[in-house]
Amino acid sequence: MSVSLERIVVEPKTPATAVVIWLHGLGDSGAGFAPVVPALGLPADHAIRFIFPHAPEQAVTINGGYVMRAWYDIKSMDLHDRADMEGVLESEKRVAALINEQIAAGIASERIVLAGFSQGGVMSLFSGLRFPEQLAGIMALSCYLPTGDVLPAELSAANRNTPILQQHGLQDDVVPLSAGTLAKEALIAGGYNVVWQTYPMPHSVIPAQLKEISKWLLQRFEM
Repeated sequence: MSVSLERIVVEPKTPATAVVIWLHGLGDSGAGFAPVVPALGLPADHAIRFIFPHAPEQAVTINGGYVMRAWYDIKSMDLHDRADMEGVLESEKRVAALINEQIAAGIASERIVLAGFSQGGVMSLFSGLRFPEQLAGIMALSCYLPTGDVLPAELSAANRNTPILQQHGLQDDVVPLSAGTLAKEALIAGGYNVVWQTYPMPHSVIPAQLKEISKWLLQRFEM
């Protein structure tokens, strides 16, 4: 299996000292979130490289087998049998390879944030909790745990104290608020450092969120 992911990279004006890897949702691509960088309103001299990888294309069961970009197959709407775990584990390898590329390029793991929306948020949570080196933070937008209401197996000791930002829409009809809440409760019960924020929105990202994300990223990177 090739683990290299095609991606869109947005470089800062100054040499990068930190990285955000942002994973898109089902049927989207890295291009869907790349425009978020200027919308974050970060300081002009921020030194954050943003990477927006494209998921591979595959057939998705709940969409009638239609082929689209997906981090894993979605088998049903039942939260406990929603994610194809084999596909999740394959994508985890790809995400880990992307993180390791950045480490090899000179960015320390604790200067890397793993972020994602919807299916990408599922992958950022799962991959971040299991990544063997300490990350700067994990951002999980409008998503759930692929393991339902329990934490994944083989959790990383290095990321036990890594800050996690979870945001969810109160009117989300794609990933119900209850699914995000179950993830939050499992994380808190497991002793994780979770900030939970909800917004009056459907399955989307709104300006009020971006303001909080910007503030949270600057805190993670002490900028």
